Amino acid sequence: MIRFFDIFLSSLGLLILFPFFILIALLIRLTSGGSPYFIQKRVGKDNLDFNLIKFRTMNGDAEKKGLITVGGRDPRITRIGYFLRKFKIDELPQLINVHFGDMSLVGPRPEVRKYVELYTEEQKKVLTVLPGITDHASLKFFNENELLAKSRDPEQTYIKEIMPAKLALNMKYINEPSVKAYFRIIFKTLGRIFS
Repeated sequence: MIRFFDIFLSSLGLLILFPFFILIALLIRLTSGGSPYFIQKRVGKDNLDFNLIKFRTMNGDAEKKGLITVGGRDPRITRIGYFLRKFKIDELPQLINVHFGDMSLVGPRPEVRKYVELYTEEQKKVLTVLPGITDHASLKFFNENELLAKSRDPEQTYIKEIMPAKLALNMKYINEPSVKAYFRIIFKTLGRIFS
């Protein structure tokens, strides 16, 4: 049933947002050059890699300077990228991932392989379900970048504190999957963005 809602809602979203996608892509290309999209290998269901799609919010060589974004004013973030990140607009192309079955609208956020290799056996349970655009952890750590900006060692703070907390929250949805929980998380996420 949830897969039906994923297909229906992602298709509807892509149809409605298509003109908006073109406008954003043009703005990114005009203001910072290069591709308007950022494609990154992430780990999905059954520990398989897939290409996650986002609007590009950073300079072209940003990944060489680290995988973690620190604060809203990370110098790698472009001017339009700051706006796209603030309102989570950069995440919208993941509707394509949802439509083609790499992701769900709701589920554990997919990680890069580097951090998945650090998971315990218990934490690897998040790889038994489709990753999602939003979940309980996304809501709890909505301003994750600002938290990391306060750390002396952002990557270690992420690995030792934030990542384990997020994975524990992931289990909540995995252990209680339901259409009701699915829509509750979607509406909470929309409310958080618009507030």
